Amino acid sequence: MTATPSGGPGDASRQPRPGRRPAPPRPPRVRRGPPTPEDPPPPPRSPFDLVNSVAGVTSFVGALMLYAGYIYTHAYYAYFRLSIFAVGFSTFELVVRSLRLATLPALEVLALALLVPGLPRLLVLLHVPEQQVRRVRDLGRTVARGYVGFVVAGFVLMLLWRWIQPYGWIAPLLVAGGLLLGLTQPRPQQRTRAPWERAATLLVAGLFLVWVVALVAGELGREDARRDADQVVRRVAVVVQSSERLGFASPGPHYEDLGKDIHYRYRYTDLRLLLERDHRYYLLRVGWDHDTDPTYVIEDDDTIRIELRPGVLPRTDR
Repeated sequence: MTATPSGGPGDASRQPRPGRRPAPPRPPRVRRGPPTPEDPPPPPRSPFDLVNSVAGVTSFVGALMLYAGYIYTHAYYAYFRLSIFAVGFSTFELVVRSLRLATLPALEVLALALLVPGLPRLLVLLHVPEQQVRRVRDLGRTVARGYVGFVVAGFVLMLLWRWIQPYGWIAPLLVAGGLLLGLTQPRPQQRTRAPWERAATLLVAGLFLVWVVALVAGELGREDARRDADQVVRRVAVVVQSSERLGFASPGPHYEDLGKDIHYRYRYTDLRLLLERDHRYYLLRVGWDHDTDPTYVIEDDDTIRIELRPGVLPRTDR
């Protein structure tokens, strides 16, 4: 039997044909284990969960409105040396007075806080170029990563408390904002956030937000009281007629003696109504001064007659 020499025509089939690339090597086969079962879908939320969530949010908002109304009302009437506990305001009245905080700047800040997290999706709906949307997202991530700076800035402003008034509410607002931004940052796999840590952060941030509301409500109450005191002549005018002479502290209102034949012999004018509660009239004299003048309290009984008249209206150009 004659052996075919190496490189002879018998090896032609083993040599690659000219102009044809050799086939790439096949990757080694990897044995796959049994298919893992898919995670079951989360159970649907029951209506009771939604009701509990709505009830919790409503309770928090209601308590916050009551607290804000109390702070505002206390600051307002304390300017006139009155205690809201002595006057006697109901819970409903305090809640209604909290609506004074719903000013245009406050509503604008609230709308901005709700709009910023969903801004990238809004830009996508508005068909903004993807490059611009990506820049907005990168800017948001950069701001969120600097949450520690917000907290530190807030604590620094607290150290400068007496020099940043009446804008001291900015300090707790920065701290609360920084804590909330910190919750949005992902943690490494080896350092997951414990449930109690998230709850504690939310609690502390909520306390700082409550402090912000208290500072804003108190400052707004004092501002309204100062403005009303400067324009006290525009309030409802009060005429007090009494059968006995009343001992108004100096400088008292304008006094007239109508004669002994008149049942309500003594008349007092130049008074303005601050508040009326349970047949008690809290009065200020025209030109009331916060530093020197008292607030008069007149109780309506059989010896006194109270007349309410229009105050001085502001002059308008016709």
